[in-house]
Amino acid sequence: MKKFFSNKYVRSGLLLLAGLFIGWLFFHSPQKATEKQPKSAQSKNKVWTCAMHPQIRLDHAGKCPICGMDLILLSQRNGVQIDSDAVSFSKEAAELSHVATSIVSHHAPMKDVRMYGKVRADERLIQNQVAHISGRIERLLVNFTGEPVRAGQTLAVIYSPELVMAQQELLEAAKSKASQPEIYQAAREKLLQWKLSERQIAQIENSGRVKTNFEVYANTSGIVTAKRVNTGDYVSQGAVLFEVSNLSTVWVLFDAYESDLPFLHVGNAISFTLQAMPGTHFSGSIRFIDPVIDPVNRIAKVRVEIGNSGGKLKPEMFATGVVHANLDPFRDKLVIPRSAVLWTGKRSIVYVRQQNPHEYLFKMREIELGPMLGNSYVVESGLNEGEEIVTDGTFNVDAAAQLAGKPSMMNHDESKPEKVSRISGK
Repeated sequence: MKKFFSNKYVRSGLLLLAGLFIGWLFFHSPQKATEKQPKSAQSKNKVWTCAMHPQIRLDHAGKCPICGMDLILLSQRNGVQIDSDAVSFSKEAAELSHVATSIVSHHAPMKDVRMYGKVRADERLIQNQVAHISGRIERLLVNFTGEPVRAGQTLAVIYSPELVMAQQELLEAAKSKASQPEIYQAAREKLLQWKLSERQIAQIENSGRVKTNFEVYANTSGIVTAKRVNTGDYVSQGAVLFEVSNLSTVWVLFDAYESDLPFLHVGNAISFTLQAMPGTHFSGSIRFIDPVIDPVNRIAKVRVEIGNSGGKLKPEMFATGVVHANLDPFRDKLVIPRSAVLWTGKRSIVYVRQQNPHEYLFKMREIELGPMLGNSYVVESGLNEGEEIVTDGTFNVDAAAQLAGKPSMMNHDESKPEKVSRISGK
């Protein structure tokens, strides 16, 4: 043994080992222990939960004690003082939930009022063609609905016994018109009242013969929209033979709901399309708004007049119109997207992003809404210009708030937790 320690190689090796041990004692620091400390503290600041059983709250990863599923990271508290009513999202969770925000600002309030209606004939250009004398229809020269007619065209031929007698009275009075002009003039007036023309009366006098059949002439041009008689029918004086509509100008009657009536005014410009002519746009202006609301459908008729010289617009065509209404009473109000709003009962809520550069923090706020402007709303109160609100993924934010027990659409009256939860996207 003495020889063993006296060997110079052995002594050198022992000295080297002793030096390494002394160096380890002097230069070793509890760095690893201190490194582990933040991790331990960090693990204590994490909360893990089960996706199926959110009542589970653990400070470490593992399995759900109820269903055995892997726990997910629910929140991670970093010591920053934040609003206890706010719900926090990690960047990954916000992206997975498709959460997007926008700045609240003033906009020129415009409301698109969409209405549906039909093309109608102009009521002022509809005329009935009547029989001015009673008699039997000997012949019809207009035989079907939809046939075009022109003013002065012969519509029918009538045989009238009364007219035969009136002609005989005229011929007898004409023989003594020099001595009894009053009787002659009365006989002429009787025929004129039956809409015989001066030319027809003159022909009767000149020929000296009684005419048995008389023509009924159209007093307007247009389209026959109703045929009321047939050949051989006996008609009385004033009976309607045909209904003729002049379609050179037509009406487009739209149905406006009573909730939209405050935004519609006579003179508003309107653009509309017809189902029968897709891709073709027409424009006009509101000429009349019905002052009476239909008690069943709760609508009022809105009338637009438009020229139809080419005859393309036909009665009963379906039309869809849009009026871009200026909302002057709401000119100074804020406007937010419709997707930003959640409703529960009578409340309207939005989620406002809190000022924190390191967190995606959103807090529920109840607001008061004005009229709907298509895909947006006028805000009466509850928001300020420049605030940032959630416009996409609002329901996902509200679901996270409910999961964390924060004020939300359904539990705004419940007790409020002291600290904010953080939803992880991992």
